[in-house]
Amino acid sequence: MIQIAVFSDVHGNLPALEVVLKDIEKRGIRQKFCLGDLVDFAPWGNEVIEKIRSLNIPCLMGNHDERIAFDIPVIPLSKHTEEETHARFIAIDHSKKNIAEQNKKFLAELPFHLKLNYKTGDKHWNIQLVHSSLESNDTYLYESESDEVFTSMLNRSEADLIVMGHTHLSFKKQFENNRWAVNCGSVGRSKEENRLASYLVLTLEEEKITPEIVQLPYPVDETVRHIQESGIPDYYASFLKNEIVSIL
Repeated sequence: MIQIAVFSDVHGNLPALEVVLKDIEKRGIRQKFCLGDLVDFAPWGNEVIEKIRSLNIPCLMGNHDERIAFDIPVIPLSKHTEEETHARFIAIDHSKKNIAEQNKKFLAELPFHLKLNYKTGDKHWNIQLVHSSLESNDTYLYESESDEVFTSMLNRSEADLIVMGHTHLSFKKQFENNRWAVNCGSVGRSKEENRLASYLVLTLEEEKITPEIVQLPYPVDETVRHIQESGIPDYYASFLKNEIVSIL
C-alpha cells in the first residue's frame, strides 16, 4: 500500500497550510504534492512559498502564481460582483508589490503538469496532476460537468486518476475500470460552506485506488486578523468568516 497527499490553493493562508501539513505528517504520509496557487488573498505569500521550498514539495504553477511571477494584468471576471472585482485588484496588487523577487522566480519555474507512476504489486497506477485542466490553469471544472469531460481528460493523459484544484470545491467522481477524477479542494480559501482546509489522501493498492477528501478546522480568526491588519481588503476576511456567499 502507498499513500500520497495532494493539496492546492493555499492563497497565502499560512495557518491553514500548517494545519494540513501537520495532519499529513501525523498520518505518516511522506509523498506530498501541491497543485499551485500559493499566493493572493491572505498576507503570508512569501512564507507559504518558502515553506513549500524548504520542504521540497513538488508544486505546479497555478493561475495566481503565474500572474504574480510574470506580472500579468488582472482581467475582471464576469462572475464576480463589483465589490469582489474591486477587492481582487487590490489583493493581487498587494502580492505583486510584496512577494520577494526570489520567490517570484520560484513561481516562474514551476511546472504546468505533473504525471506520476506508482507501482503496487504488479500494478502500475498513472496519476495526472493539474491545477485546473490539461490545457489551462484557469479553467473551471465542477462536479456537475458531464462524465465525458473527465473521461476525455483521463484518456488523453492515459491516467487512472486525475487530480485538480482551482475551483476551491472538492469532489470525487468514479468511472469504469476504477478510474477517477478528483478535486482536492482548497487549503486556504475554501468555497465550501464549512470553509475548512481541504486536501486529498490517495491510497494505492494493487487492486484499487481509494481517494479520501480530508477537511480540517484551522485558526480562521488568526488569518482574519492578519488580513485586517494588512493591505489586503477586508472582503477576504469576511469571506473566510462565511459572511459572503461565493459565486461559483
